Amino acid sequence: MSDVAIGIDVGGTKALAVVVDAGGQVLDELRSGTPHEHDANPGARAAEVVADQVLELCRRQGLDFHEVPIGIGLPGLLRRDGHLAFAPNLQSASGADLGALLRESLGNLSIKVENDANCAALAEHRWGAGRGVDDFVMVTLGTGIGGGVIADGQLVRGRNGFAGEIGHMVVEAHGAPCRCGGHGCWERYASGGGLARLTTLAALGGRLPTLVARAGSAELVRGEDVTAAAGEGLAEARAVVDEMGWWLALGLSNLVAVLDTGHFVIGGGLSQVAEVFLPSTRRYLAELVEGYDDRSPISVVCSSFGGRSGATGAALVAMGNAP
Repeated sequence: MSDVAIGIDVGGTKALAVVVDAGGQVLDELRSGTPHEHDANPGARAAEVVADQVLELCRRQGLDFHEVPIGIGLPGLLRRDGHLAFAPNLQSASGADLGALLRESLGNLSIKVENDANCAALAEHRWGAGRGVDDFVMVTLGTGIGGGVIADGQLVRGRNGFAGEIGHMVVEAHGAPCRCGGHGCWERYASGGGLARLTTLAALGGRLPTLVARAGSAELVRGEDVTAAAGEGLAEARAVVDEMGWWLALGLSNLVAVLDTGHFVIGGGLSQVAEVFLPSTRRYLAELVEGYDDRSPISVVCSSFGGRSGATGAALVAMGNAP
């Protein structure tokens, strides 16, 4: 096992690259916007951005980019062979073998690829809020919703490697259209993107008059405005956050029904404001889960690494010490 590695979490809006030591400490990090330009060679632009991040971090940390272990966390349906079959929130890379592209451009053979939420689950299991817990679900709330399932201490990958695509559970039949091509997917109601959608609907529906007045128009009110105002105690903002909390609880209750899990770790960018929506989620979860009082306690906690979970876990995968 290497004593240091680079992990990159390529999300729908940003790519976060970190240098991590063998104890899980983040030594350095770098953020870049995720490119969405379509190219004749799928994933080529994303590979360029990631390669630039690797080169910069290696320069800053005195690492050899030819030798340092590198892990890449990708969203969507990642096959066991490393090909990204389909990524609703990164469609310009659908069909790519990003690991192969980077191995060629960097001349580095120590590159591994894994689903981003799986990476997050592995980081939390080894070093964070899932440490010592053999059965839990990692839920990453970003542009969409990613999931990583740990069962009996092992990561569940499924037949093709697609296990954990929990953001595309349908929670409302014929509901809001999703970038995956379906309708009513969980991530359209309970992710960062879902909160943005709920905010727009509330603003246009006249339910956020104070925030509309502040922004100048309903179209300019953002999800960040709602979470900030909810944290300040503004009732109209708290109502929207409470709605999102209910949707999050609904999806978690479905996972409890299928997996009988008793522990959820909430990560991703939206987890940075978890204090404004998790109380509602926990309250609604008690109402939605079948036989809640007859089960062992169900916990819903924040990630130890926040928005860094995916990148940190990608570094762990690169080190070759992940289950």
